Amino acid sequence: MTRLLTICVVLIAMSVTVFAASDKQPAPPGALEDAPPQFTRFTAAELERGFLALAFGSDLRIGARPLGIRRFDHPIRVRIIGGGSVDRRIAMTRVIEDYAREVPGLQLSESMATDADIELRLIDEKDFQSALLAAFGAKIAKTFVARTDPQCMTSVKSTADGAIVHSVSFIIVDKGDDVFIDCAYHELLHAFGLSNHDQRNPWTTLNQKRMVGYLTVYDRSLLTLLYDERIKPGMTLRQARAVLRELIAERGLAAPPHSR
Repeated sequence: MTRLLTICVVLIAMSVTVFAASDKQPAPPGALEDAPPQFTRFTAAELERGFLALAFGSDLRIGARPLGIRRFDHPIRVRIIGGGSVDRRIAMTRVIEDYAREVPGLQLSESMATDADIELRLIDEKDFQSALLAAFGAKIAKTFVARTDPQCMTSVKSTADGAIVHSVSFIIVDKGDDVFIDCAYHELLHAFGLSNHDQRNPWTTLNQKRMVGYLTVYDRSLLTLLYDERIKPGMTLRQARAVLRELIAERGLAAPPHSR
């Protein structure tokens, strides 16, 4: 039986915004010197709203519409394909290791296998347009360029029932440390299944109005929920909402009301 596939593509353009939550702390060790601080405590409602906004939908959908949640249903192997005029492979490996350490449910590892689940293609800015054209064709590439000023791109291919088959991210290496590291963290969130953006959410890296450049407590919590064994590929928004509060409580992800 032929498997129906869908491709979701996400691009980023960046600026800065500021908002408030609770327990504001400096960026974690290892972040860029000018990385913004982060809020570290959230209510269950704040986590639930962010999860539902980012795990459903995307900037562009090609092919059959998936039923709901998109995520890998097996341990994830990531392959770095080096390129461009600046060697960023070591820095990219550190980002992968950060995700693997902070979100064990991903079962994430770096691999040299050509059939790895995620490809991270490191390229120069001058090659970005040609990468878009090669991956999606002139019509789709033109639509995206007209809609936004993309810095990076991720394509997520999944079956109609939501299991991710393959993700490819194109990350620019020659526009400075800030752009590279922000793209690296941002695009991996998409590659894992948080396919949407939310410009109203002041805590996620997947807000196109802010540049972050590290794995925030908020995004780590959303990935922890997405890769809990009780969140299944293909779950509808209603099905996901029905279990999220229980998962958030069991995982201890939300701050108790009296602590805020």
